[in-house]
Amino acid sequence: MDLYNINPMPSETIASGNKSAISSQPASPKRVAKALLDWYDSHARDLPWRIGPKARKLGRRPDPYAVWLSEVMLQQTTVATVKPRFERFLKRWPTVEAMAAAPLDDVLGEWAGLGYYARARNLHKCAVAVTERGGFPDTEEELKILPGIGDYTAAAVAAIAFDRRAVVVDGNIERVVARLFAIDTPMPGAKPEIKARADDIWPDLRSGDFAQAMMDLGAGVCRPKTPLCLICPISSVCDAYTQGNQEDFPVRPAKKPKPNRKGAVFALCNGRGEMLFERRPEKGLLGGMLGLPGTAWTADQKDECFALAPVKAEWERVGEVTHVFTHFHLTLDVYVASAPKGFRKSSDQQWIKPEKALLPTVMKKAVSITQP
Repeated sequence: MDLYNINPMPSETIASGNKSAISSQPASPKRVAKALLDWYDSHARDLPWRIGPKARKLGRRPDPYAVWLSEVMLQQTTVATVKPRFERFLKRWPTVEAMAAAPLDDVLGEWAGLGYYARARNLHKCAVAVTERGGFPDTEEELKILPGIGDYTAAAVAAIAFDRRAVVVDGNIERVVARLFAIDTPMPGAKPEIKARADDIWPDLRSGDFAQAMMDLGAGVCRPKTPLCLICPISSVCDAYTQGNQEDFPVRPAKKPKPNRKGAVFALCNGRGEMLFERRPEKGLLGGMLGLPGTAWTADQKDECFALAPVKAEWERVGEVTHVFTHFHLTLDVYVASAPKGFRKSSDQQWIKPEKALLPTVMKKAVSITQP
């Protein structure tokens, strides 16, 4: 990347790290926006859901469906994880109408492994609602009426898909703005101030490109650790860089230790190489996903867990698996048994070969240790 500062520093200043030479005068919002957009025009990431600046100059415009789908997928999930999954979704359901026509179970199955499974249920509900109304609305206010679309996603789709002036603030943009203005209010209390400051520098034109420029800057330059300030297009007007304490922002309170929970799952096998799975309740963690029958996940796992097994059988403990959720650590004891003669599954249970079951990650782990 090139050094592209609003007030470029002499090379000897850069080499010496003399921060006193950096201008402490704030640049105008227009100059900040221009510097970021010029940088983005040269350094935009190539992402499968993005119409980059060169393509836009040639007249291509973003597909609202692809923008919406990517933004939902990217919540709490990395770009590297989302890329191949996004392409699979788009290949299977190339339009919002195609997704709306798909059974919910198919969408939930395709989502397996991406986490935060309520998103998949809302994804399908939103696709149905958009299809019924004849397409995506193009304003934040109307987008927020749709199922599963909150403030952030509405702003992102309005800005990136329709180029509406909408202030988009994700984790990367929070970090950029918190450093740019040295906002010392601890998170999450700083969020309103961060959004207000972002609004101050947000341009009226090229709103979507500006949002993506800020995202790219946070992802590749203004990183959480060891930010690359010398190649940042706005470091010369960054308060945190001027103070030399970039990594102190955003200010975060000390993390509380995650509690531990325990549970048990039961892998019942039949003579056809299939395993018994059941659909979890729609509400709650892993809602609507397939999983092994099991107990609740509580602080203490009691001996009477076998009362919750799908059938009385010769259960053998084959080990345990651990998984980290957002708010707790989970340990599951895994038991295996052969289905006794005459066993009949309930209406919400299915016999599926383990390798064909579309499972969330924690259930994949449990199934994996039952295999020889």
